[in-house]
This record gives sequence, structure tokens and C-alpha cells, in this order.
Amino acid sequence: MAEPFPLAPSLWFATAPAAAATPPLAQDVSADVCVIGAGFAGLSTALHLAEAGVSVVVLETHEPGWGGSGRNGGQVIPGIKYDPSEILAKFGPVAGEALIGFVGSTADLVFDLIAKHGMDVPHKRAGWIQGAHTPAMVETVKRRAAEWQARGVDAQFLDKDAAARLLGTDRYLAGWVDRRAGGVQPLAYARGLAKAALAAGAAIHGQSNVVSLTRSGATWTVRTAQGASVTAPRVVVATNGYTGDLIPKLRQSVIRPNSFIVATQPLSDNVAGTILPEGQVVSDTRQLLLYFRKDHQNRLLMGGRGPFREPKDAADWAHLERVVGKMYPQVKGVPFDFRWCGRVALTRDFLPHLHEPEPGLLVDIGCMGRGVGLQSAMGKAMAAYITTGDRGRLPFPVVPITPLPLHALNELYVSAIIAWYRLTDGGMKDKAA
Repeated sequence: MAEPFPLAPSLWFATAPAAAATPPLAQDVSADVCVIGAGFAGLSTALHLAEAGVSVVVLETHEPGWGGSGRNGGQVIPGIKYDPSEILAKFGPVAGEALIGFVGSTADLVFDLIAKHGMDVPHKRAGWIQGAHTPAMVETVKRRAAEWQARGVDAQFLDKDAAARLLGTDRYLAGWVDRRAGGVQPLAYARGLAKAALAAGAAIHGQSNVVSLTRSGATWTVRTAQGASVTAPRVVVATNGYTGDLIPKLRQSVIRPNSFIVATQPLSDNVAGTILPEGQVVSDTRQLLLYFRKDHQNRLLMGGRGPFREPKDAADWAHLERVVGKMYPQVKGVPFDFRWCGRVALTRDFLPHLHEPEPGLLVDIGCMGRGVGLQSAMGKAMAAYITTGDRGRLPFPVVPITPLPLHALNELYVSAIIAWYRLTDGGMKDKAA
């Protein structure tokens, strides 16, 4: 695979506050826990461990937030891809209810952490709308809203007119709104987590690519490309869409497509007021979904799938720019200032996977588009497990690493589907929802 697309062209890199210093690991050190990966999961794990008095060292190939955590759409959406009734059917009444409580609170954690640590993170908590693009999906979102309403959530089904009023477009047949959700500047949030973890006593080292992971007795040695190492009895691996071959078969257990985003120039107040006037973040019910929002500078962002490969030029984002024009004709002619992408990790069952392939080695992978809240909460849960030894503190069961059958062909299949999606403008036909 080609070198990953750089972080610098993104809107988030251009508007985030300065990062804290995270110099490369320069000498051998020891700690209670070594965390590999400084995205939301790794940084949250380090923060909550440090707050519990556990010594922790974080190693990151680039800089905190460099991967998917600093590149995503910044949508803080509670829940997972399964509705409460589906979670209960899959996990049973006891574990299912506990999981519903966990996933329902993930957005709360993000906004609580921002407030608690005084993070310099542009954010707004106005809710999330899921737009229904087919008649069948109208019934799905109606049921989804009713299920969460029955659990006391501030959720509401939106008919076509109500959806059009909140979205500023009539392209959807209906939708539902979940007011627990919101939006953040995701790289600012990742950098805020890093600063909070450092203040709590964690050590974070950027530019420290881990090249080997070996166990001797009860101790792990984590060695970087520069030759320095961390020895620790516990290691947490949280590399998600940028997972390599450090742990056998882990990369082959997920599909890692690129998610592409474009952002306009700041819109005038008159135009911005006609688009998402209450400030919700949005995604829709397509299998290869579209997601969009306004940022804190009134830019309109549109995200979705692009080529599986790394991008070559601006043409790789053209399908999203066309979608913007069809969904919001009033934006036609407004230049796009930013085009960027980042990799996500998709598991076969669309659930996060926790693995413990050897004693003292904990792996977390898979976010399925809910990474901001979900992986922040997973980090807190993993820290609780490490400090207590109680697996019951983990929201998901620990499962074996299972490679996808014919993994390379799966990636080719995803590439073909994405190519079709781009050809059809993501399904955003002139008469479609």
C-alpha cells in the first residue's frame, strides 16, 4: 500500500490549536503499561490510567491524532450500528442492557472530558440527524427513534417536511434526530486528550514507530525504529485503520477503506443559515453513507467513500463536490478549500473487537464511524480493566483474532463497490432522496 495520505491538507490541521510537545522516545524506559497508537482510544486509555496512578507510556508513529482520529468528520454520535432490540437479541438481556447503557453514554463522555479538562476544542452539541434515503429506510428510522425514545432518550422521528426544515434540503424522505450527539473539531480534541494525559503524568512519544513486540515471562518489550524500547507488563494496541503487521493476522481481520471529506470556504451568514440551521451533524442510511455538517467557521463539510487506494489528485474528491451541489444548490460556485481522507477499520460484524492474544496484551480495533465517542469510552473501559483485572469492565467480549476469509479479495470487492458508488455520485440522483 502507498504511503498514507498526509494530515496537513485537512481542515482540522489548519484550524487546530498547537500540539503539545511529544518528542521521540530517546532511551529505554519502563512503565506499568505501554500504549501503541495515539488516537482517541490510546489517548483516552493513557489519560484514565494516569489519573488512576498507573505509569503509562504512549508510542505513536507520527503525532497524536495523526491517523483517523484527527481526520474524521468530527461527529460525536452515541450508540453503535445496532439498535437496542438488536443488541439485546445478540448479547442477551444482562450483557445487552449493560452494552446499551455503555454505547448510549459515549457522547456524554466526550463533552464531559472537554469541559473537565478545559480543552481548546470547538464543539457544539445540537444533535445528530440520520436521513432516510429510501421508503424502507423511513420505517427503519421511525423504529430506531421509537426504541431510543422508549429508553428516555431525547430522540424524535422526522417526517419529510421536518427533516427538510432541519437539514435545509429536501433530498431525504424522512429521518430521526438524536439530541445526545454533536460535533467537535476532532484533531483539536485528540490534542486536548494528549495534553490532559500529559498533565496527568502520562508520557507520550511521537515519531516513535514500533517495529517489534516481544514477551519474556511477564514482561513485554516494545521497541521503536530508533532502537529505544519500553518494557512493561501490560501493552495496549490501538492502531485501528492504520494497523500494520505488528500483531499476526490483526490487519487481515478488518477492511480499512479511506473515508474522504471536502470542505468549502466559509459560507456567508445568509447561505449558512439555510443549511442545517440548528447545527446538527448528519449522516444517512446508505450502506456507503454520506455524512455532512457545518464547522465552527461555517464551512460545509461533505464526507463519504472514495477510492480504496490513496488519492492521486483532486478528481478523487469530485464526486463529493457534486453531491454538495445537488443537495445544496445555493452552495454551487463556492470554492472548496480542503480535501483530505483517512482510513477507518471495518469488522465483519460491525462491532469493535477486543483481543487478548497473549497475557498482558490487549488489542482494540474497529470503530465503524462512531470513533470519536466510542473509542474515547473504550479507552476509559480498557483502563478500568487494566487497573482492576475485571473483564466485566469491558463493554464487549474478548474474542480471538479471526482473519477475514480471502482478505485481499475482500479489499478488491470493497474497491469495486466504491468505484460504483463514485460513478453514481453516491446515489444522489436528481430525483433520489
